Amino acid sequence: MIQLLVAAELPEGFTYPPQFIRVVELGLTNLEPWWILDGEQLRGRVRGLRERYPKRKLVPFARREDNDDVACWDLEHGDVVIIHDFASAGWEQSRRFAHFNDWLRRAVEDLIEFGDMEERVQ
Repeated sequence: MIQLLVAAELPEGFTYPPQFIRVVELGLTNLEPWWILDGEQLRGRVRGLRERYPKRKLVPFARREDNDDVACWDLEHGDVVIIHDFASAGWEQSRRFAHFNDWLRRAVEDLIEFGDMEERVQ
């Protein structure tokens, strides 16, 4: 079972959106190349993002396996952003989505494209 952040670990006023909870409950946690973060990997990413981007209020929820991209809720803007983790502060954000479902649609497209790419390599 996937281990998300508990209420005491989440920023004040933030709760996971119901659409995200539904995705997790359905077991859709591996949308290769995207993976839903959980357990110590999630907690470590939270700590790292806070250290690297202290001016940002981010809650990470997924990582991309083929680069350093991390999908996060941006609490200042109320949307989802893709953070290219380990980039210099000010250069970290690579994409923005209005809602979680917009990110999810893109993640499914990435899944299709990633699969197509792997077929061409074989």
